[in-house]
Amino acid sequence: MKNEELVKLSFNYPEGQSRAVRVFVPEHEDGETLPVIYMTDGQNLFDEESSSFGSWHTREAVAAERQISGKAAIIVGIHNDGSPIQRTNELTPESIGRFEFPPDMPEEARAMIVPQGESFDEFVVNTVMPEVEARFPVKKGRENTAFCGSSSGGLQCFFTALSHPDIFSAAGVFSPCFMLYNGADFMGWIHGRLREEMPFLYLYSGGDEGLESVICSVTQMTSKALEESYPKGMLKTVIKPEAKHCEAAWEKIFVDFLHDFLALN
Repeated sequence: MKNEELVKLSFNYPEGQSRAVRVFVPEHEDGETLPVIYMTDGQNLFDEESSSFGSWHTREAVAAERQISGKAAIIVGIHNDGSPIQRTNELTPESIGRFEFPPDMPEEARAMIVPQGESFDEFVVNTVMPEVEARFPVKKGRENTAFCGSSSGGLQCFFTALSHPDIFSAAGVFSPCFMLYNGADFMGWIHGRLREEMPFLYLYSGGDEGLESVICSVTQMTSKALEESYPKGMLKTVIKPEAKHCEAAWEKIFVDFLHDFLALN
């Protein structure tokens, strides 16, 4: 039996800086390989000490799922712990479409938005994934690989999973910032990505007032549009009207996504 471990790695990021990635490998049998979930905001996934906003407690979620179903997953947390604007930029793809800034957003704030989501996508697929698969007991193949993120990370997760349906079989898209884009451009981008074989999409939003309420409205509209064209049985939408835009809410919903993903294996 191999004990669980949390390993911190460091990579060169496309924009030049060093990037931390933490890999959690749960307890497992000798020779056993496990499915893997790649996740944004790795600083918020495993413990309170590394996060300013609270932890998702993914290690505990994996242990609980092992008790319930006998299945477990490796969690790969890619840190997005720079400034808020840096995090927004690196988790916001440019190619989805035109941005629709709030009318009252100052010009200087608009000028700070420099989308780099395509660079993050390339970093995950071409740098992080090969190293993780080489160093850890990962069960390889599309059906064993998922992506998950929240807020800007939910947007990036959606972009990466739909851009690489041959790599990811599931995506946990939590409180995604879809509202950043022109609606027609956004839907056009989605329809341009649809194929016969698409990842299982777990769309989630809370409904609390403020930002989460806006996100909820656009998430529901996106879900309705997807229902018309997305492969049957591959879309699940969960709305929690009372839930806030925070780690405590995403921690709870991750448990459900984890179970659904592992049930696909």
